[in-house]
Amino acid sequence: MTTTPIEELAKKLADSVPDSVRALKADLESNFRSVLRGGLSKLDLVTREEFEVQEAVLARTREKLEALEARLKELEER
Repeated sequence: MTTTPIEELAKKLADSVPDSVRALKADLESNFRSVLRGGLSKLDLVTREEFEVQEAVLARTREKLEALEARLKELEER
């Protein structure tokens, strides 16, 4: 089973708690995980796949723009 970055961060936070509070470790880890998920869910994030699709669209648009600029320059020079 692979752990998510949120679970890893929650575990690191729980592990950083002083020994005197270690008895609450499982509770703390669960609470950290909830807080992290809640905070991240409020952010306007996109998946890597969505980002890559938009990146490709932008690259194609940039190519078309450059071609149109070259064509316009050619027409203006006539």
